[in-house]
Amino acid sequence: MEASGETAKFPEIKVPAALTFAGLVLGFVAGMMLQGSESFAGFLAYAELAGKVWLRLLQITILPLVVGLVYTGISQTLAAAGGGKLAKRAVRMFFLVLLASGAMSALLVPVLLELFPIPPGAVAQLSGGAVEGAKVPGFAEILLAMIPDNIFGAAAAGAMLPLVLFVSVLAVATTRIAEAPRRQLALVFEGLAAAMMVVIGWVLALAPIGVFGLASAVAASSGTSAIQALAHYILVVSAAGTVVMLGGYGIAVLIARQPLGAFVRAMLPVQAVAISTQSSLACLPAMLGATRKLGVREATADFVLPLAVAIFRGTSPAMNMGVAIYAAYLTGTPLSPFVLAVGVLVAFLVSLSSVSLPGTLSFVISVGPIANAMGVPIAPLALLVAVEILPDLMRTLGNVTMDVAVTAAVDRE
Repeated sequence: MEASGETAKFPEIKVPAALTFAGLVLGFVAGMMLQGSESFAGFLAYAELAGKVWLRLLQITILPLVVGLVYTGISQTLAAAGGGKLAKRAVRMFFLVLLASGAMSALLVPVLLELFPIPPGAVAQLSGGAVEGAKVPGFAEILLAMIPDNIFGAAAAGAMLPLVLFVSVLAVATTRIAEAPRRQLALVFEGLAAAMMVVIGWVLALAPIGVFGLASAVAASSGTSAIQALAHYILVVSAAGTVVMLGGYGIAVLIARQPLGAFVRAMLPVQAVAISTQSSLACLPAMLGATRKLGVREATADFVLPLAVAIFRGTSPAMNMGVAIYAAYLTGTPLSPFVLAVGVLVAFLVSLSSVSLPGTLSFVISVGPIANAMGVPIAPLALLVAVEILPDLMRTLGNVTMDVAVTAAVDRE
C-alpha cells in the first residue's frame, strides 16, 4: 500500500515503518530470551498491556477515518470519470481491474492456505484470542447487515459494511445536487479525514512500542512459531500481488497488443525505481518514459498515468483481501462465498480511498474495514502491520506494472 498520488489536501504523515519493524524484531528477541522466566513475568505483563492499549487506540481511529476517506475518494473518482471519453474509458478499466483483483484473491488465497497451512504453533498467539467455531453468516444475514435500521446505531456498533455502503451511496447522490452544497459537504468529509489522519499519525508514532509489547508476549508463549507464521504470511500475501503484476503483462499483450519482450524491457527501469522508492508517484517519470517506448500516444499517457497514480492501485484489493483472509484463518473465522463477496466489494470501495498515504497507515485503514465487514477480528493486524514494509515492495511493483499496462490498453481502445 505504497504512497501514491494526491487526491485531497491531507497533511503529510510520517509513519516509522522501519522503527516498527525493528520493534517487532526486538520484541521477538526479548520474548524468546525471557521465555519461561518467572523473574521477568512482570515485565512481559506490562509489555503485553502496552501492546493492547496501542491496539485499542488504533481501533478507535479506523471508523471515522474510513468514513472521510471513502467519501472523498469516491467523489473524486466520479469527478474524474466525468472528465471526457478518455477519462471514462480509463476509469472503466480501473474498476474492472480492481474488481478482478479482489475476486482473484478471494479464490487464490484460501487455496494457498489449504495447500500450505499456517504453522500451527503460532495460530493461537497471533489470533489475538479470537474464539474458533463462529457461525457462518448466510445470504439473508449479510443482506440485512448491509441495510441496518439505524445507520448511527451501525456506526456505534462498529459495523463497517453498512457504513461504507451508506457513505458510498451518499457520495454518488451528491453528484445530483448543486455545486455549492456538494462542495461544502466535501469539505466536511475532507476535514474529518485530515483531522483523523493527524490522530492516527500520533497513534502510529507509538507503533514501535506497541508492536514491541505484542511481539514480546507472543514470542514468550510461542517461540519461533510466530516468526515462521509471519514469514508464511509475507509469502502468501505477496503471491496475490504477484498474480496482479502478471495480470498487467497479460493486459499489455492481450488488450494493448504490445509484444511481450518490448513490454518487459520497457518496464525494467520503472520496476527498478519502484523497488528503490516504494512509491508509484516517484515512478511517474519512469512510467511516462516506458509509455513512450511502447508507442502510446503522449496525449493518452500524459492524462491516464497521473490519473492512475491518483485513484488506481491494482494490487490493493488482492493484497488487502489476502491479509483479511489470512487473519480469518488465524482466528478460525469461517468464510462463506457470500462473506468473500462482501470482502471483495468493500476492498474495491476502500481501494479508491487511501491514496497518498504511507504504507503502514494505508494498511490500517484499508484492511480494517474489509476484515470488519467479513466478521474477522482485526487484532492480528497489529503484528502484521509491522512486516508490511516487505509486502509493500510487491504492491509497488504490481501497481506500476498495471498502471503502464492499463494506460497502453486505454490508448489501444
